[in-house]
Order: sequence, then C-alpha cells, then structure tokens
Amino acid sequence: MKHFEINATLRTDVGKKASKKVRKDQAIPCVIYGGEENVHFYTLQSDVRKFVYTPEVMFADIKIEGKTYTTMVKEIQFHPVSDSIMHIDFYEINPEKPIKIKIPVKIVGLSPGVKSGGKLKQIIKRLTVKGLMNDIPDFFEVSISKLKINQAIKVKDLVSDKLEFVDPKANIIVTVTSTRGVAIVEEEEEDESAAESTEAAE
Repeated sequence: MKHFEINATLRTDVGKKASKKVRKDQAIPCVIYGGEENVHFYTLQSDVRKFVYTPEVMFADIKIEGKTYTTMVKEIQFHPVSDSIMHIDFYEINPEKPIKIKIPVKIVGLSPGVKSGGKLKQIIKRLTVKGLMNDIPDFFEVSISKLKINQAIKVKDLVSDKLEFVDPKANIIVTVTSTRGVAIVEEEEEDESAAESTEAAE
C-alpha cells in the first residue's frame, strides 16, 4: 500500500483553547496513539488535503521533529456546517503485528451473466482485511469472469495467502441480477424445455 508523508509540529498544549487557536491558523489538531505514548501534534490543512480527499487508502508517515511515525487513520472529525477537518486520530503501526484496515474492491474480468443481459451490482466497495502492513495491497481484485445470472461472489469465496477477511462470510460483494427482458427469455426457455420433456414422454 502507498505511503503519504505528512509534516507536523508537536503540540505541548492540548486544551480546547489551544486547539481553537490551531484551527484558526488553518491547521488541524491531531493525535497518534497505539505506541508507547500518545503523540499530540498539528499539521496544516493544505498538507493533508490530498491524503484525506482521495478514494485511495494510504498509510501516513508523520514526520515530527526528526522522527517518523508510520500510521493509519482511525477517525476524522469534520465540521458539521463547513465540512472542514476538525481533528484526526492516527494509529501507530508496528510492521511486525497485523492490523485491520478497509481496502477498495476492484472488479476485474467480464461476467457471462452480463454478456447475457444481466445487471452487475457491486454491494461491497471496501473490504475489511487483517494482515501485516507490508502485505496490505492498494486494493483487492475480485474476478467476475465466471459469474452468471443470479449468481454472487461472497466474502467466503475470497482467497488470499497473506490476508484474513474480517467481514461476515455471508456478505455479498458482487452479484449479477436478471433484468426484466432476460427473465422473460429465461421463462420462455424453461417453458420450451418443459414442453419438449412432455412430448418426449408421450
């Protein structure tokens, strides 16, 4: 998975008044937890804009006074009216310990069901996976090359040597449903098959 560098400044005063001043200066109060001790800091809105407002999932390498903390976002608080970033919680990552994180699902291949006129529906856009930091991919590919009409791929169908899939096994990731026209054709084919079977029996 990609890493995004964030330059930051250590905070010594973490009270509400100090946080208000930080925001007034177009910066964001933040905290890193999960390590030996919590680290309070601030960074400019402009420095994290590309990190926050992106469909990609990335780790954050936060640089504070010569030290780099490799982290992942746990929570971002937005202002209810302006939608500006109010606070970010980061979690420090130990490369030797597994982490849980959501990654995008990338649908690949061409479904036979779609070729037949079915409609593709992707239910899950992001999967929750568990694994070591260096084993977490930018996205997880799900092939639909064998997916027919009225079939689905569920979490239990996924296979990975390095990742554990945390979402409920029965959750549907992607499915191909019948459109009205396809349903009519299928019914006619079933009726014809039934008629042929009856004639053969006679």
